Amino acid sequence: MGTRRDGASPGCLSLPLLPLLLGSLLSPAAPEALGYQQAVDRAVADFNQRSLYASLFRLLSLDSEPPGGPEPSLSTFSPDQVEDPDTPKPVSFTVKETVCPKATQLPLEQCDFKENGVVKQCSGTVTLGPASSAFDVSCDRARRFRRTVGLSKFFRKARKKLGKGLQKIKNVLRKYLPRPQYAYA
Repeated sequence: MGTRRDGASPGCLSLPLLPLLLGSLLSPAAPEALGYQQAVDRAVADFNQRSLYASLFRLLSLDSEPPGGPEPSLSTFSPDQVEDPDTPKPVSFTVKETVCPKATQLPLEQCDFKENGVVKQCSGTVTLGPASSAFDVSCDRARRFRRTVGLSKFFRKARKKLGKGLQKIKNVLRKYLPRPQYAYA
């Protein structure tokens, strides 16, 4: 006589699970949600690669995500942008020149900002598809920093000219005005 097993046979359980298992193996993986920070980091890396400067640039500030997006620190792009990695993603940020030369192997985080280094305001779009990446980001000198430097330079020159003018007046007065004679008793 044969022995009777309790429960279902292993063949019965595996048959309904087979389509699920095959479906998970054959379906393409969903693209990973790309955060705003990652898109900006890649744009900075691309800027450093194309830059004609001898030094590397590092992220100085991350501007708020372009209109319609959440806070940059918490954000990922909208679901339709994540589903289609070929959708251009808007970015806006500020970079500053570092002391590290382009040939350095150090991570950017270890490069200190150069004192009086060039500051650039960057904005544009980043497309990070599975096959290739495209960056349409333009960077211009940050105006707020340039204006501050220009204003201090203006006052420095004005102070120098004023000092020279006062010195000339002092010399003329000494030449033409008699010195008082004090009588001591």
